[in-house]
Amino acid sequence: MKMGLTVAIVLITLIALFMFFLIGFYNSTIKLRNFVQNAWAQIDVQLKRRADLIPNLVETVKGYASHEKETLENVTKARAEAMHAQSVEQRQQAENELSGALKSLFAVAESYPELKASENFSKLQGELAETEDKIAYSRQFYNDTTMKYNTKIQMFPGNVLAGFMGFGHKPYFEVVETSERESVKVGF
Repeated sequence: MKMGLTVAIVLITLIALFMFFLIGFYNSTIKLRNFVQNAWAQIDVQLKRRADLIPNLVETVKGYASHEKETLENVTKARAEAMHAQSVEQRQQAENELSGALKSLFAVAESYPELKASENFSKLQGELAETEDKIAYSRQFYNDTTMKYNTKIQMFPGNVLAGFMGFGHKPYFEVVETSERESVKVGF
């Protein structure tokens, strides 16, 4: 009788410990997943800020370089695509295209000394450079958080439990084109 009671207590204890482990794993993975989602939202905030600055920048350049229509249209088109991208991969591609269009816009600005001297243009360039720094930091934070989450669900026992509990791999925010690895040149 005592032996049966001891076995029952041991089994109940093991089951309880296992349940606490599962609950702990689930809750900590939810926490990491929420960090990843928050980190993506922070990137989105900075990308939105950049997108909001671009129309003012384009209008300022238009006043000085009206015959650079194609460059201005490319920036506007790239901004629109970036604003409508849904997934991380789509957003990544659209933002890479927008960065390239902005490089072209700043190259055009180099040809117009009076534009470069404009206080409004200089202020917008400064704000855009600050925003680019924030975007870079936000991307780094997102990737760091994504790495922690992905590591947790890929290591044992997470690799066994994650799929069962509905946790899947999250993509990193990566630079796809090697030309995008170069910094945006902002001249004053």
